[in-house]
Amino acid sequence: MTTIAPEKEPGKESVLVRRPGPEELHPSRTHRRRRALQLSLAVAVPLVLLLCWQLAAAQGWIDDRVYPAPSTILSDGWDRAAAGDLWPDVWATLKRVLAGYALGTAAGYLLGLLMGSLSLVRAALEPLLDALYVVPKLALLPVFLNMFGLGEGPQIALVATTVFFFVWISTMSAVIAIPSGHRDAGRVFGASPWQMFRHVLLPASLPSVLVGARIAAGVAVLVIVASEQIAATNGLGHLIFDSRALFQNDVMFVGIVCVAILGVLFSELIRLLGRLLTPWAPRDRGRGQS
Repeated sequence: MTTIAPEKEPGKESVLVRRPGPEELHPSRTHRRRRALQLSLAVAVPLVLLLCWQLAAAQGWIDDRVYPAPSTILSDGWDRAAAGDLWPDVWATLKRVLAGYALGTAAGYLLGLLMGSLSLVRAALEPLLDALYVVPKLALLPVFLNMFGLGEGPQIALVATTVFFFVWISTMSAVIAIPSGHRDAGRVFGASPWQMFRHVLLPASLPSVLVGARIAAGVAVLVIVASEQIAATNGLGHLIFDSRALFQNDVMFVGIVCVAILGVLFSELIRLLGRLLTPWAPRDRGRGQS
């Protein structure tokens, strides 16, 4: 922190002296310390909660038949993974998420780019899409079941629809927010439609688009788990729901932990991709600045 202290020399008026603080004298060291503190807090908080949970189960403060201890959940998850019983459900959920996410992202970005660039297209389609956006996506599952029947189709379509709206909104808003001066400069230099997209629209909108894509990644995992609980014969959602019905709460929590890990990894993968694609954007965009 920079300090400003008044100093007065004999026979002269007092002056303000600006002294640089540690952040200015040693920026790298200060950043490392702040980052170490953030990582320590990120690890310490869930670790303390798990220790409290373990203690409560060991002391009988909670019913470990309903809320198994973390050690029990870890042991059961390890055994199921070693036996190969866990991976088919993880893979079933993962491939549905990836397929639906890819379709929804592509459709949302293309339509958002079109609607953000052309006001007439936006006027024609925005009211309809706004009305569909507020419909709970799980309410569309029966519609997709009628369209695609049982199987992978309804699950992938539900994820794609959910992701589509997040990416569409972020893309359209980002394109609309591009300063008109950027477009005017491209027209002055005689940019073709492709050059306008490549050198103006894409770099200006991509950071905000990737924020929407990262949010959509987490929501996609939530939606597929809920969908698998209703209309699937495998996957992590089905594992959670089925084990709860059989009162296998340790298996249920294994599924919940796998969903949490999958969601975090998928979201962080999109964030890392965003940092690679947009090196000019602020780091940790969407998480907040340190």
